[in-house]
Amino acid sequence: MDYESNSWIWDGVYYYPHFVGGLMLTAALLGVSTSYFGGIGVFSLPHLWSDSGIFHKKKSEKKKRVRVYMDGCFDLMHFGHANALRQAKALGDELVVGVVSDEEIVANKGPPVLSMEERLALVSGLKWVDEVIANAPYAITEQFMNRLFTEHKIDYIIHGDDPCLLPDGTDAYALAKKVGRYKQIKRTEGVSSTDIVGRILSSMDDIKAHEYCNGTSLPVNPQKAIQSKSANISQFLPTSRRIVQFSNCKGPGPNARVVYIDGAFDLFHAGHVEILKKAKQLGDFLLVGVHTDQIVSEHRGNHHPIMNLHERCLSVLACRYVDEVIIGAPWEVTKDVITTFNISLVVRGTIAETNSSLIDETDPYAVPKSMGIFQLLESPKSITTTSVAQRIVANHDAYTKRNAKKAVSEQKYYKEKKFVSED
Repeated sequence: MDYESNSWIWDGVYYYPHFVGGLMLTAALLGVSTSYFGGIGVFSLPHLWSDSGIFHKKKSEKKKRVRVYMDGCFDLMHFGHANALRQAKALGDELVVGVVSDEEIVANKGPPVLSMEERLALVSGLKWVDEVIANAPYAITEQFMNRLFTEHKIDYIIHGDDPCLLPDGTDAYALAKKVGRYKQIKRTEGVSSTDIVGRILSSMDDIKAHEYCNGTSLPVNPQKAIQSKSANISQFLPTSRRIVQFSNCKGPGPNARVVYIDGAFDLFHAGHVEILKKAKQLGDFLLVGVHTDQIVSEHRGNHHPIMNLHERCLSVLACRYVDEVIIGAPWEVTKDVITTFNISLVVRGTIAETNSSLIDETDPYAVPKSMGIFQLLESPKSITTTSVAQRIVANHDAYTKRNAKKAVSEQKYYKEKKFVSED
């Protein structure tokens, strides 16, 4: 007998011995009489007791939902950020995310690439996030920590296993650790905002080198550009398990309206989130085609993509509006693709980046247009991958200096790195 599920019986015996004894005697007599008279229907004893209302207290109690908090700058958001929040959500039932203010980022790390509005859109668009707190402080002060515990009902504060130090060298999460309300997750290897900034800066050097070779730019050392490029290639090692962790693991229903949208989705940004949200509103199931690195390079230039195929797929899969991803989707939306995935509508945004020299090529949406299932969506935001990269280039010196400083701590982390299992 399961003690937990039947503990109300023993509670009843202890607190109401005469009442319980009477019920037992009655039940025994009824049991004899029903067997004698051929099985007259009688309610079971537990049913009688449960209807009496005496033992309802323990049965009606609900388990308290655990609320966890994680904060961050979430500037140049990537799949590493998404995976951190996925792990944080697994430590509780509800995840509240604090997005650090622009002013705090400037004071502690240097100028952010994305605005607060853009960073909020990215964080809110993640499938594991339940609530967002804007303009959170960079350091967990005692005042803010108490606010988290009382106003937001937070049970635990979460952070990764990589150190987060304030300008004075102290631990930003020392107070949370001191009161025993801190939990740690595993850092996602192979990617960081520092790494991505480095890739962007090196790709700009690559462009300058190419232009110089064609006599259209100021002198630059092509060999240095190539070395810089190779030093900032992706270190991410994709696994099938990671893809499953990010996936919804379910297909469309039999009568679902499947909407399809494709693209590079490089440097996943607020514009991507908003167009995916708009596309999802047109159907029941949103299928996203993510183009191969080769296709992106052919249509945007050799310095693209900044993020490789698997990195881009994970960023898209982390979006709450996305149901499924085609990893390495074809450039043209063919009849076979439409039939295979039972696509009802094909959409694209009005803002899309492409190489102008390829403007005379075959229309990739010719088939869905001929079938009358194509729709052009007005892009909610004008932000693009190129415009994000240009912000970094415009502040080249500031970001180069910041990256050089950050690179030291990154190198130290990898030098002292030890194996830590993750969920």
